[in-house]
Amino acid sequence: MSIQKPAQTASGETGKKQHQIALMQLREMVLDGSLPSGGRLFEVSLAKRLGISRTPIREALSRLEGEGLLERASSGGYLVRTFTFEDVHDAIELRGVLEGTGARLAAERGVEPAGLRQIKMVVEALDRIARTDIELIDIPQYQELNSDFHQILSGLSGSVTIRKEIERAKLLPFASPNAFLGDQMFLQSIAAAQAQHRAIVEAIELREGARAEALTREHARMARRNLDYVMYQDRSLMQKIPGLALVSG
Repeated sequence: MSIQKPAQTASGETGKKQHQIALMQLREMVLDGSLPSGGRLFEVSLAKRLGISRTPIREALSRLEGEGLLERASSGGYLVRTFTFEDVHDAIELRGVLEGTGARLAAERGVEPAGLRQIKMVVEALDRIARTDIELIDIPQYQELNSDFHQILSGLSGSVTIRKEIERAKLLPFASPNAFLGDQMFLQSIAAAQAQHRAIVEAIELREGARAEALTREHARMARRNLDYVMYQDRSLMQKIPGLALVSG
């Protein structure tokens, strides 16, 4: 038994690594349109294409269904989901509703001092970036800090249910807080977004629940305005926004 355990552990680690590789590669292929919306996915062909066994492919497909990127075909297997712009609007609105509810509950219930200090530190870091010339902004750093802000915000209420539902709402890439922050053009709104970050934290600290909720929902709608810009004014940007390759109409 003592001889077999290391082999089993190594096998388990290898399987986990293959699952992670399969998940990352398949997710990227779906989001960039390499696997077109409406397309049928077959385990055997995907396994050959990626050079990975069928088991991690099967697990990855199931995970991507849970993330909302795939759907089960009536005859079995999976299809890449097709979204409309209305679907994207609804996903963004849902995130705003959930985050707004979380912010209101945080304000009404009160937040531990450590939680407030943590989110304020992120806001201060974002302030420093917001004061930088737009051309010099480190976009990956801004995305990371913005993600941190929303991650902390989702947990301030102390509600595990709210936090989990917000995380589910953010799984669709075009509904995440960073959906439209990968392109320099959308950083034009960074000053307004940062003012909203500060106001949300202030409202929570002052126990102003209705204000915290309204500000947070309005903050989420910035993503909707950016989507409308892409849809109606510059569709060339669709290729730069993760997941919009799945959107038709």
